[in-house]
Amino acid sequence: MTAEKNDQQTAAGDGIEYQHYDALGLAQLVNDGDASPEQLLNAAIKRAEEVNPAINAIITPLYDHARQQIKDGLPDGPFKGVPFLLKDLLAALQGTPLSSGSNAMKGVISPTDSELVKRFKQAGLVIFGKTNTPELGLMGVTEPKAFGPARNPWNTDHTPGGSSGGSAAAVAAGILPMASAGDGGGSIRIPAACCGLFGLKPSRGLVPTGPYASDYWEGAATEHVISRSVRDSAAMLDAIAGADGSTPYPVHIAGHYLDSLQQPLRKLRIGYTCRSFIGREVSPEAEQAVSHSVDVLTALGHECEPVTLALDGEALADSYLTLYFGQVAADIDFMAAQLNSRASNLDIEDTTKLLGFLGKTISAGDYVNAKRRWNQLAQSMHMFHQKYDLLLTPVLASEPVPVGFFDPKPAEAVAMKVINGLGLHKLLLKSGQVKKMALDNLEKLPFTQLANMTGQPAMSVPLYWSGNGLPLGSQFIAPMGDDSTLLQLAAQLEESSPWFHRRPAL
Repeated sequence: MTAEKNDQQTAAGDGIEYQHYDALGLAQLVNDGDASPEQLLNAAIKRAEEVNPAINAIITPLYDHARQQIKDGLPDGPFKGVPFLLKDLLAALQGTPLSSGSNAMKGVISPTDSELVKRFKQAGLVIFGKTNTPELGLMGVTEPKAFGPARNPWNTDHTPGGSSGGSAAAVAAGILPMASAGDGGGSIRIPAACCGLFGLKPSRGLVPTGPYASDYWEGAATEHVISRSVRDSAAMLDAIAGADGSTPYPVHIAGHYLDSLQQPLRKLRIGYTCRSFIGREVSPEAEQAVSHSVDVLTALGHECEPVTLALDGEALADSYLTLYFGQVAADIDFMAAQLNSRASNLDIEDTTKLLGFLGKTISAGDYVNAKRRWNQLAQSMHMFHQKYDLLLTPVLASEPVPVGFFDPKPAEAVAMKVINGLGLHKLLLKSGQVKKMALDNLEKLPFTQLANMTGQPAMSVPLYWSGNGLPLGSQFIAPMGDDSTLLQLAAQLEESSPWFHRRPAL
């Protein structure tokens, strides 16, 4: 993690033990003159070429772009000279493709940098590629038809999660110490949990998502990174936090997040539950992950007690899915406008088409009522935090699932084509099949959407590996705006139960 040198960690060309450092450690090497940005980039590319064929994490190499970035001169930011990957969704980099995981958008070139990418570059990061993501970031696994599935470095038969699965797989495989990620329903926390990494979803409005979508997914989605070390995530939040002028939910930034890691953490009162928010089964391994976390927390002096949340799980799922369907419909229309095409002619996946058509069947009143339920959930969590500092849950309801687990069965695939072709979506909604399908898909991932709906900060911390050697992260949710407490706790957990050294055999 540190930039301390020893006989094996020299700065002479390929002699750098690249994977022994976090991002701040690599930046320190550059600052001290012990390594050059070119050397770090070459190390990252070498590792990418070794492992990417097995994990399919990077779908758009940008090696020449990275070399030109270095040649043009790098800003003196906290991550000067550190190799970095962008998730291929929202993160627009001028002159490069932004496919959003879709065949329809392949070859579409971003005319300018997004605000977030501007801040990444100002931090001194060297962008050398884009990572795999499901089409429009819609799934908790990363298996787009356009690019093929990303795979988990801990076991390539299993998913690295989604929608930031490519970024998580790249970090877990040692290609780089952190990569960009976004979270609209768990898409930072799920991949972090699947890959044994740290992932923080910041509070709503803390990080800009503009200019293309300043209020992305009704504020449910936000951007940050997936990292190997907590301090990298904290330092990155310092670098990118703050409204960009179009943010409808500006939040107060309480000091410096990296500095907060050095402050003593008060004794926390933490309520925990393993009960699925939608009433489905949770595996013994997922329960054990939380039990292990409780043991670690108790040993650190925190007070933990089981809780029963006053949440209507079905209403939670319904209200999330209503806006989810509506947003997909709007995203498809946006794609069509970009491509000067009819939505029906877009080369998009059948599942995406189905979701978009369902979004078209939802009334404006239904949409508004669903959003109001989000506000009710936020009030419920506000009341919860009157008694508890944090909520602890699993991130996943089971181990990371095998690749292809969520693929529609042959009969379902045929049915989707028929429904899409004949426009039977209202009939499908009335049949109750949509709700069943949605709940079935949420069964393995029932815990993360709550924080997106309420806007609260939430994180996945890698404290437990299953008997099969697969990571299972634990989720912590804090009150709105209290990102610092999460980071402080994560740093404490990282010190007591280190994970930086744990690496897959890949």
